[in-house]
Amino acid sequence: MIKKFLLLALVVSQLTISCSSEDSPENKPEQPTAEQTLAEQIANIVKQPYSKLSPKDQKVKLEVEANDMLVQLDKSKSSSAIEAMENLNRLLDLSSVDIFNGKNDNEVEDILNVSGVYGIYTWNNADTKWDKTASTTELKFVFPAKKSLTTNNAVFSTKSVSSDIKVKIEDSYVWQTGVTTNDYIFLPTSTDAALTIDNAQVATFTQTAKYSNKKEVPDDFAYKMTLNDGYTWEMNGKKATENTSKATFTYNGKTLLNFNSGSTASIDALIDNDELIQYRGKANGLIQLMDNFIIVADMDLATAAADDAALDKSLVRPDYPNYYDANTNFKAYYTALSAYEKKQSEGIAANFNKNMKLILVSKKDGTKIADIVQHSEKESDDYVSQLPVWNAEGGYWSNNGTGESFSLSYLDEVYYLKFNDNTEVSVATYFSEGFENLQTKFDDFVKAFKK
Repeated sequence: MIKKFLLLALVVSQLTISCSSEDSPENKPEQPTAEQTLAEQIANIVKQPYSKLSPKDQKVKLEVEANDMLVQLDKSKSSSAIEAMENLNRLLDLSSVDIFNGKNDNEVEDILNVSGVYGIYTWNNADTKWDKTASTTELKFVFPAKKSLTTNNAVFSTKSVSSDIKVKIEDSYVWQTGVTTNDYIFLPTSTDAALTIDNAQVATFTQTAKYSNKKEVPDDFAYKMTLNDGYTWEMNGKKATENTSKATFTYNGKTLLNFNSGSTASIDALIDNDELIQYRGKANGLIQLMDNFIIVADMDLATAAADDAALDKSLVRPDYPNYYDANTNFKAYYTALSAYEKKQSEGIAANFNKNMKLILVSKKDGTKIADIVQHSEKESDDYVSQLPVWNAEGGYWSNNGTGESFSLSYLDEVYYLKFNDNTEVSVATYFSEGFENLQTKFDDFVKAFKK
C-alpha cells in the first residue's frame, strides 16, 4: 500500500535534484527519467541498499518490503480459529461463568483441586447465557464460531495436569461493601487444548511449566498455538543468571516474526552475518521481521520495572464516588479519572522511551532505518455518557440518561518509527497492528518472567 503523497514527493524531489560532480555512478541510485513509470521509479529505489538512500526514499523502500509481512499479518486476523476465539471471548463477556462451582474463599481451599475447574458449558442463544453440565474429566465450551451464527458449531476443550502451586484469583468484588471473594486454584504443569469447528479441528494449544520454591512464576515455560490455516505462535522462557525468552510467529514454516530476549552474549550469538556485527555487544534483545529487517533492542528491564512501580506509586486513582451522598461530585470524579489515566499512559510511554532503546535495521546491509518510540494516544473516539442525577425521594444517584453529558478518552501507547530526518510514522502503517499486538504480548511475557 504505497502512500501517494510519499510517491509524489519522491518523484518531484528526484526530478529536480541535479547531479553533483562528486557523485560517481556506482555510489548513487539510478536517476529516474521522464520515460520511467511510477512503478519503475519505485522498483529502482527498492533495489538500492538503504545506506545509499535518503530518509525519504528509505520510507518508500521500507513500505514496499514490509508489504508482504503486512499482508500475512492481516490474513491471520481473518483466520477461522482466531475469529472463533474472539467470539468465545465476546460470549464470555455477555455471560460470565463460574468455573469454580461456587467454591470461594478459604473455607474450601483444602478440598479444591484441578477437578474444581471442570465442566461443560454450552451457549444458550435464546437466553444469552451458558448452560452448564457437570464433568470430572474436562473443561469444554460449546458455542457459535462466528458472531453472526446462532447455532453452536465450535468446541473449545482443555485438559491439564495440576502442580502443587496454589494461587488466589479474585472471583467477585462488591463495591458497596468493599468485600472481595476469592477462588483458589492449582497452576498446571501442562495443558492441552483444542478448537474444533463443524467437527473439524482448526487449532491446538499446548503449554508446559516448571516451578520451584512454591513461586507462581515458573522457572521454565513454553506455549504453542497451532492453527490449521498455517499460522503458529510460540513463546518460551527460562530463568537463569540471565533470563532468556523467545517467541516466534510463523506461516507455513516461514518466519514472520521472531522475538529474542536474554543476555548480550546470547543475542550476539544470533547476530551471525557480517552486515550486522556492528551491533554485537550492544543489545539484549533481537526481533526479526521476515527476511528483511531486524529490531535491535537494548532493554534495561530492572530499571523499567522500578520506574513502572514508581509511576504507580506517584499516581493516586480517584476514589469511586458514593452513590448515596447528595454532595458527591461525579463530574469532578470523572475529570480526575481522565487526568489520572492521561498521566498514567504518558508515564508508561516515557518509561518505555527511557529504558527500551529499539532501532529498526535492514537485515541485508545493516543500515539503521529508524528508532522505535512510544507515544500516548487516544485509542478511539471519546466515550460519551450522561452523569448520574440525584434522586431526592430515593436518596441516591441514578443513571436515567437525563444528566449532563461527559466525555472520556480511551488511551493507548502506540509504537512509532522515528526516521533519520526526525519524521515519525506509526509502526502499524508499515507492519500492521498485528505486529504491535504480538510485540505487546512478548513485552508482557518478558516482564512477567522477570519477577
